[in-house]
Amino acid sequence: MNKFIDLRSDTVTKPSPEMRKTMAEAEVGDDVFKEDPTVNKLEKFAAELLGKEAALYVPSGVMGNQICLNVHTQPTDEVICESDSHIFNYESGSPAALSGIQLLPINGKQGVITPEQVEPFIRPKSAYYMPRTKVIEVENTHNRAGGTIHPIENIIVLEKLADKYGLKKHLDGARIWNASVATNISVAEYASHFDSISCCLSKGLGAPVGSIIAGDKDFITEAYRVRKSFGGGMRQVGIIAAAGLYALENNRERLIEDHEKAKMLANVIDKNPNFKIDLSAVQTNILIFEPLTLSVDEALEKCKEKGLLLSVGRVGSLRAITHLDVSDEDVKETIRILKEVFE
Repeated sequence: MNKFIDLRSDTVTKPSPEMRKTMAEAEVGDDVFKEDPTVNKLEKFAAELLGKEAALYVPSGVMGNQICLNVHTQPTDEVICESDSHIFNYESGSPAALSGIQLLPINGKQGVITPEQVEPFIRPKSAYYMPRTKVIEVENTHNRAGGTIHPIENIIVLEKLADKYGLKKHLDGARIWNASVATNISVAEYASHFDSISCCLSKGLGAPVGSIIAGDKDFITEAYRVRKSFGGGMRQVGIIAAAGLYALENNRERLIEDHEKAKMLANVIDKNPNFKIDLSAVQTNILIFEPLTLSVDEALEKCKEKGLLLSVGRVGSLRAITHLDVSDEDVKETIRILKEVFE
């Protein structure tokens, strides 16, 4: 097999020739001393996009989330999140290991938890024997729910609830760019309802590595210290920061093409009796669907044999993610392979 159609994630993209040229020509310096001009330019541009006072470049989305949670909390504090959230399922227990905090997961619908669900779980301040509720966390778009978009109306009422109790608000906006192009709501509008945001440059936008966190200046000052303590201080990192800057400047608007391809694929899967899919959840570039005639492991192996790479979604389901390295022809070939495997 010479070529695989890789739908495992939108993190598998390769830098384009133009992005590679930008990386090769990047002006660099020592970022631990804040002397890398390319990193500084990226952070300034990202802060402006997100409507925040300042931003910080970090190696990964997990580190971005964990820095934000660390800054907002003290050991023994608690963070409320949705039960399928990335920070609860896919960050290796880092809140406990790195910050000494625990997560309180609440079952949502398509990744969304409402104020009515959250309020009963906010710990009373007088209860010294309980962990202290400190943060409400939201994920947008929601990976494990299938790339669903958190409605801005619910974000606003969650913000009011958090303010009522003096809680911090953190947005895991790894794919906030997808939410923005799908709704025509700016990333700055989404971010304005949170004290901090973490967003990836390597998901969908095509950069090979890196994430951005943003907030007010005092928050980023402390985040800069925590990044160092987590081992995230890098030196002449402008070489990869240049890719992130290129991605933000050139690859945000085209995300709508990924959404269209995902919907095209989802509509075909929906018509196949060998699959089960919730079309209402296909809102951006992620599809999660259940194989009804093969196990997940069998489906993954048979698709791989024919040149199609998928990943595991929720338990008992497959996941496919469209991205900038997936062409219209790739989508057509994916449809052909799925039909052949599940005929």
